[in-house]
Amino acid sequence: MIKIKIRKLNPQAVIPKFAHVGDAGMDLTAITKKVTEKFIEYGTGLSIEIPEGYVGLIFPRSSISKKDLMLANSVGVVDSGYRGEYLVRFNKFGDDDYEVGERVAQLVIMPVPEIQIEEVDSLSETNRGEGGFGSTGTN
Repeated sequence: MIKIKIRKLNPQAVIPKFAHVGDAGMDLTAITKKVTEKFIEYGTGLSIEIPEGYVGLIFPRSSISKKDLMLANSVGVVDSGYRGEYLVRFNKFGDDDYEVGERVAQLVIMPVPEIQIEEVDSLSETNRGEGGFGSTGTN
């Protein structure tokens, strides 16, 4: 088990929690809402200290399918060194969105393996090879 330190930057901020035992993601609640022509940005009023060797991944909640929104960066990647406010930005394509006080996203914290990069002249052979988009089926 790892310990995550959370700082409220605003007294209205809601400490994230897991809705059910065994859930992977903790719900993030909006306390501010900034609307522009192109996007909607929700502020959580939270700063979170993710331990070194871990990453925070921000995903939309499943309720996003009922809204006219799409998470702007697909999945937010929060490195362990970040100490600013957690913001969630959505592209909008209609009028149905989240309101302040609603849970707008979920945060999943995962370990990150230590990686060593090695430049080589060739890679090992596989059955798939260089097959790209759509190479594993007809659809």
